[in-house]
Amino acid sequence: MARKILLSALSALLVGAAGAALAQSASAPASGPAPAHLTAALADPVRPAADVSRDAVRKPAELLAFAEVKPGQKVADFIMGGGYFTRILSAAVGPKGHVYAYQPDEFIKFQASYGENQTKVVGDYKNVTASRESLGALDLPDGLDLVFTVQNYHDLHLTPFPKEWAGQVNAEIYKSLKPGGLYVIVDHAATAGSGLEPAMKVHRIDPAIVRQEVEAAGFKFEGETQLLRNPEDPLTASVFDPSIRGRTDQFAMKFRKPK
Repeated sequence: MARKILLSALSALLVGAAGAALAQSASAPASGPAPAHLTAALADPVRPAADVSRDAVRKPAELLAFAEVKPGQKVADFIMGGGYFTRILSAAVGPKGHVYAYQPDEFIKFQASYGENQTKVVGDYKNVTASRESLGALDLPDGLDLVFTVQNYHDLHLTPFPKEWAGQVNAEIYKSLKPGGLYVIVDHAATAGSGLEPAMKVHRIDPAIVRQEVEAAGFKFEGETQLLRNPEDPLTASVFDPSIRGRTDQFAMKFRKPK
């Protein structure tokens, strides 16, 4: 019975998720040019055409500049999905860097393509290592420069999952980052004060909850970017609702592990 409830919850989250794009408001302020190593990463010929077609909306170079991605770093793509950012991160950190692509066992059991996507990315990039343990048993490598997660933090609060998982995940990420390392979180925004209910119902989360939980793990809030905000989003519709899909208001926060 518990498995049936979990799969039902994941179904609402995952159906069509591979095609969902990060929101970009037309009124968002322009940003400066991205570093050359990031624009070069976008030009990587191994990237699928479907990924490239989403770049204008997802703003990956600007977002990874905010995350301070540099050649030679060790980074984790936490809940990699289809591998859109894993591929870019791989090219951005280069042959002297490494990317750890994490896909939860819970997602792979629900939909085999999540495991297949992970296998394909690892096959395409020599500096990518796959991991796929349960969210409740997350064990990232130590000494990471960055843990990067996009549209996934709210998943930690799906009601079928144990309530303590979010805290456990944040603690593991804190442990795995080197002193001074960054934890960058991008997700769909929910209405302020709405609690955790939107995580399950509409796949959003109140940014204040994210900040509170991550700071409770020991991180220091470094700042956020308005790159993906959309003030026209009412914040109440499901992120898969055609009225807002691909145009959701999204926050991007940066946290640092103290040195």
